[in-house]
Parts: sequence; C-alpha cells; structure tokens
Amino acid sequence: MDGLRAPEPTPQVVDDLGVYRSLFSAAADGLLLVDAEGQIVLANPAAEALLGYASGELIGTAVDALVPDSIRPRHASYRKAYGLAPRPRPMGTQMELVAKRRDGSEVMVEIALSPLQSHGLPYVVAAIRDIGAYPRVRQALQRARHSEHLAELGRLAVDERDPQKLLMRVPELAAQALEAEFSSVLLLEPDRLQLRVVSRFGDVASLPLDTRLPTDPRTSAGHVLAHGQPLVVADLAREDRFEVPQADLDAGMVSLLAVPLSDRGRVTGVLCVRSCAAGHFGDDDIRFLQSMANLLATCLQRAQSEEALNHAQRLESVGQLTGGIAHDFNNLLTVIQGNLQVLEELPVLADHEFGQQLVSAATRAARRGAELTGKLLAFSRRQVLQPAAVDVGALLHSLADMLRRTLDQRIAIGVELAGNPAAPLAVLADPGQLESALLNIAINARDAMPDGGSLRFSAGPAGALPAQVRREVDDPSAQDERFLRIAITDTGTGMPEEVRERAFEPFFTTKQVGRGTGLGLSTVYGFAKQSRGAVTIDSAPGAGTTISLYLPRPWDPQLIRDEPVGQGGELLPGLKVLMVEDDAEVRAVARQFLDALGCDVTACASGEQALLLLTEDAGFDLLLTDIALGAGMRGTVLASQAQQRLPRLAVLLMSGFSAELLEADQNAPAGWELLQKPYSRAELAQAIARALSGGS
Repeated sequence: MDGLRAPEPTPQVVDDLGVYRSLFSAAADGLLLVDAEGQIVLANPAAEALLGYASGELIGTAVDALVPDSIRPRHASYRKAYGLAPRPRPMGTQMELVAKRRDGSEVMVEIALSPLQSHGLPYVVAAIRDIGAYPRVRQALQRARHSEHLAELGRLAVDERDPQKLLMRVPELAAQALEAEFSSVLLLEPDRLQLRVVSRFGDVASLPLDTRLPTDPRTSAGHVLAHGQPLVVADLAREDRFEVPQADLDAGMVSLLAVPLSDRGRVTGVLCVRSCAAGHFGDDDIRFLQSMANLLATCLQRAQSEEALNHAQRLESVGQLTGGIAHDFNNLLTVIQGNLQVLEELPVLADHEFGQQLVSAATRAARRGAELTGKLLAFSRRQVLQPAAVDVGALLHSLADMLRRTLDQRIAIGVELAGNPAAPLAVLADPGQLESALLNIAINARDAMPDGGSLRFSAGPAGALPAQVRREVDDPSAQDERFLRIAITDTGTGMPEEVRERAFEPFFTTKQVGRGTGLGLSTVYGFAKQSRGAVTIDSAPGAGTTISLYLPRPWDPQLIRDEPVGQGGELLPGLKVLMVEDDAEVRAVARQFLDALGCDVTACASGEQALLLLTEDAGFDLLLTDIALGAGMRGTVLASQAQQRLPRLAVLLMSGFSAELLEADQNAPAGWELLQKPYSRAELAQAIARALSGGS
C-alpha cells in the first residue's frame, strides 16, 4: 500500500497551492466550486458578498438554492444534462439571468461555467458577475468597439489605393465588431442580373468566393436589393420573406443583418453578417453596419472605371483637394528652393564644403517634395501638358538604352523606325509625359515576360487610321497622314478578351497584390486623349501584346529643339517686369531671381495695384503674375485687362495650383506662357524667354 501512497507535496507545490487559493479569494468576480452532486464546496468572498451570505455559509449549500423558485425545476434538469456533457459555457449574454440572494431578493447576473473534469477533478467552476447596470456599460463598450473598427477601415481606405484589399478586409472587421460568425460582401455584376460574392469571413458552405446569386427577392440579398433598406432577421428558421439556404441552417446560422451598398442612390451590392445567436442584432448594430457599408461604397466609387474614365466625378473631388494642398505646398517649396539656390551662390559659402553639402541635401529634399506633389496631381489627372515637337527616334533610342541597363537581361530590346531617314519622325506631345507613358507600357511588358522575351519599339507614319482610332481622336476629321504611330510589342503571355477590354480602367490590374496600382495604362490612355491622339491594344493569350500610340505630328518638324532655352544670360539686360504675387515670401524669391537675371523689377501684391501701374508710359515688357491673388482680382483677369491696354505686353502666368494652370492652358491666348511652382531661376528664365518669343 505504501507504494501506492501519493508523494508528499514539495515546498514549491505548497507555494503554488497558496497562490491559487489567493487568486481564488482575490478574484473580482464571484467564484463557486461545485461538485457533481450540485453542492458548493468552495466560494470566494466576492460570491458571498454578491449573494448576501456570510463567510463560509455557502459551503455545503446546494447550488439550486441560488436559483429563483420559478425556474428551479427546470434548472435541475439543465444541471443534470450539463453534467452528462460538461463544457465551457457562458450564460446570460443573450438573455436575462437572475440569481436568488440569501434574503430572497434577486440580482441580474452573467455566469460562465468552466468544468475541471479534463484536469481530473470532479468539479465545475461557476464565475458569477452582477450586471445590474450592465446594459448601459455593454452598449458603451459596443459603440466603442464599433467606432474602433470604423476608424480602422477609415485608415485603410486612406492608405490603400487597391479596392480589392478593402473588400477583403471589410467582412472580417464587420464580423469582429458585431461578434458574429460570418460576414460577406456581394456586388452586382455589370448586367445587374446577378450578385457575386467578392469577399467573405467565416465558414458557410452556401457562399464560397465568386458564387453568383440571382437578384431574386426570394433570397436575402435580393430582398435587400429590391427594398434598398437594411434587413434584420432574429430567427432564420422562422423566416418567410425569403428562402433560407439549408446550408446556413446546418451551419448553425440563426440571425442575420444585411445592409445595401449604394452608389449615388443606386444599390450596387450588399454587406451581410450572420450570427449563431438568436436576436443577435440591435439598432446600434444596424447603424454601425450602415456606416461601414457607406464607407466601403465610397471607396468603391473612387475605384469605378466608368466614373474614372468617362465622368471622373470622384477623381474630380480628389483632384480639387490635392490641387488645393499642392497650391500651398508648392508656394512653400518655391520659397525653400529659391532661398536655397540664393544661399548656394553666396560668396561666403562658395568654398565652404560642409555648407555646400547641407544646401545640396536640403535642395534634394525639396525636389523630392515637388515630385511628391506631382504624383498627387498625376493621380488626379490635373497635370498641365506642355506639347512640343519631339524627335521620336531619339527618344526611343534613349529609352531603349536605359531599359537595357535596368530591365531583365533576358529581355531583348530593339528599335525600328520607318519613313524617310533624312527627316526626323516627330510628334506634338509633352516630352516628359510621352516618355513616362512609354515607360509604363514597357514595365507592363516586362511583367508579362517573367522568363524573358523580346520587347520592340517601332515608329512610323500611321497610314490609314483604324476606325477605332478615328472615333477616339478629338478631331475625327483629321487627315490620316497627320498622325504618327508608336508601337510597343512584347512576346509575353498576352491578354484574354475580358482583360483587354478593361486594361485602361483605373485600378484594374491582373498583378498580385502589392505589385501594381492599376493606374499605369489608364494614365497612358489619359495622356493620349489629352494629346489629341488615341491608344489601342492588340493582344491574345500566348500571342504577346502590341500597344499602339497614335499621336499628332507637328506642322513643322523643324520646330524640334535639341537644346533648352538659355539659362537667363540671353535675356536682354534691363528687361522691365511687373511682377504680381500676393505671398510676400514667394514675391521676395521671385524678385531675387529676376534681379539676378538683370531685370528691372516692379513688384506688387494685388491685381488692382498692378492695374494702376500699367500705363502706356510705364514701358513694361513682361507681366509676371500668379493666378490666385488672394481675395482680389485673379491673375488671368489682370493679364486680359493688361493686354487690352498694352497689346504688346508679354504675359507669364504662374501657379502652384495645377488646376488653375490647366484652365489657363485651355482658355488663355496662345501667347501667354505658363510656369508651374516651384521653379528654379533657370526655369523662370526659360519661361520668360518663351513668353517674350510668343508675344513678339
């Protein structure tokens, strides 16, 4: 028998038992240890205080004594059934649960049962919590949880441009916030005859990804589409407004909440959440899910191809916002870059190596800031194009040389030029934007050839324009010979028809998440259209892809400039400039630049003040004015009135707000020149030279 005796507890075990007893006694919740016969064998002080018993009085008491008389018979059967299959179980979270105190009064509680049989002990721990004031606390916590998840989705919406990532994240956030087991997003197909499951969270066999469901009102999603209102179901087993899939019932789904996704008043999809608990969703849950659906719908609107390409309503508002930010930011950058250039040329810093390093670092940072602003404006399609006669052959050879050094070495790159070798192939386009468009196409071609292949640039007269191109160009009556075709051909995987048809849609991409934004080809399309040309795609699976740009040729190819306008030394000394700028710091920088260029400068802060100075005997050669001049007269109005008085006055408009320059570019007389902020002294000199040339 001695061999079967349990070993004496070690000091460490004794210490551990003491810790456990202390934890049991100090717990904030009431704790009862109940044996298999329903007798309380241990109770902590919190349980005694909650139930109104003195210390030690609960030990040996039947747990049934804590149950109100009206439900005691049922409780005995519940306890017996639980003893046959003990499991962790919360009680009182979905219905009111009442405990009987020693004095006969009742208290609302939540109880969590934790069996210890798996640890070899024939007991159950009952944790009891008073929730007399709990509904208000629970509601506050629920609203805080809702706000937290909405804020997380809002941050994701701001940071993430890919709508697919948002779609994949929303069901999980909705399920977590509403403490539900399943959630899904369904979007209407273009024909509006079917709904497609585009994202989901949880396991319900009836709704795998990409499932197509009819828009029949006899389905839950179809019911939401038909009525355009939130749908709440407390018990799916008793639902008679629509058919409930048996798979949902088999999976234990009991209650449902679904809200519509709307685009400018038109329902485009459904956000649906299901729970295993009956009557799980209340008014706060409905408001939360509607807010989440509204935020998701807003993000999807931003990504819709039709409104981005044809209507651009959402992108227009984004462009106004970014344009406004860019205006102020570009003014700041003008001051920073201008003063850095002046500082760099100070004699005291000429031989100061460390000082020059600091100035150079700051200049590079300011330049990166200007590039960032440019990217914002490029996304909102508010960049100003400055068309010039571009030597396409020179551009393609230069681009091919650069790509040979940077692309996969397994990709062979070639250039083919057709036409008269003695006459350069030229197009009328913005040189920088044309190069960017060709680079975007080349990068797409590289991604389509993961194992290498051939990339060929070719250019030549367009010949007879395809019917599609003739429809696309801004001037359908234009003569065919007025266009040049630049083709980029790869030997990659090619595109199926459904991809080819959507290739120019913004945010549409077949690349893996994180590998592309879907904006590359859409900006190529926008550039071609804005340049009064067109772009086409010829592709098939396994047959590679050819993207063709059709751009107008200049009337006079001799206009091609190989060298930029001089750096300012070529301006006539003593050039009389009336400079109008409402920002004092920008005005100071512009005056410093003009003084360094040898100009005779008169500066003022408003259009009204400038008009007083614009007399025939003033002798001004150039009006240099910002477009936005505070609350007063705009620069374009000033320039128009100035040229009415002085027809030979040259005009140079400047702005940090790209939309203003774009509007001026479309509506201003041909002789007016435009200058984007921030600008360097050399860029100012070049713009002045162009303005003087255009006004002569």
